[in-house]
Amino acid sequence: MIRLNGAELEGRDGATVAALLADLGVDQQARGVAVAVGGEVVPRSQWDTRLVLAGEHVEALTAMQGG
Repeated sequence: MIRLNGAELEGRDGATVAALLADLGVDQQARGVAVAVGGEVVPRSQWDTRLVLAGEHVEALTAMQGG
């Protein structure tokens, strides 16, 4: 089990960051998206290869405009 934006996901252990973003409906080419695994930012260039293992916590954030 991994935790994605605070929600537990079963059966996604070993998925790439890109695959998890697709699960969220986030286009990999979208601007203003940042991803951290275990509190460390994952560069966009590694999203296709960075595997998320059981027990890891992933946070995907999208910049929003406003004020």
